[in-house]
Amino acid sequence: MNFDYKLSLLLCSFFWMVSCQSQNVIYDKEEVKNQCINDSTFVNLKQYSQDFVYDMKYATADNFLKAKVYDCGECFLRLKTVNALIEANKKFIEKGYKIKIFDCYRPLDIQKKMWKIVSNPKYVANPAKGSIHNRGGAVDITLVDRFGNELDMGTSFDFFGIEASHNYPNVSEEVKENRIVLKTIMTSSGFNSFDSEWWHYNLKSGLDDAVSNVKWECK
Repeated sequence: MNFDYKLSLLLCSFFWMVSCQSQNVIYDKEEVKNQCINDSTFVNLKQYSQDFVYDMKYATADNFLKAKVYDCGECFLRLKTVNALIEANKKFIEKGYKIKIFDCYRPLDIQKKMWKIVSNPKYVANPAKGSIHNRGGAVDITLVDRFGNELDMGTSFDFFGIEASHNYPNVSEEVKENRIVLKTIMTSSGFNSFDSEWWHYNLKSGLDDAVSNVKWECK
């Protein structure tokens, strides 16, 4: 094998790796095996675990927008977020709970709609900077028991008020304990909590990923 041929192979490999690292593409699991994939690839959580419960709020009108803004309720995330979430869910399952998911990756166009309605960075990320949801590194979640009943967290999802804060004191001991269980396991699994929203968690290693506006296909 001559030097020029070796050099061409090295250059091809380098550009292939750069292409894989820079792409914002959403894959189904069947497609992934024939494509380049790394921790930053967008994948469908449902194809990696069957142990989650879903109530994808923005695929319905049951949200603060009062409008359906997703064509279908899929949970796409970066692969590294999926892996961390699955590990967290295993810990919850050991305690008799499961994660119930309200929202996952959110295209930037949806973030812009939310900002028009609630232009308060305490509750909605400014689309000029982008949310961790837009980067595929954030989830909105709660817990359900073995019968599928949601644990009492003190407020509903997307409640814009101080009562939804982790540190709000005027809630029952049951609510405090439920929030502590959720926060303790999520933070020990690689996520950061968000002070004003008990349901929102960011992957610690997802802060530097690119904002994306890629939409997923509904099948």
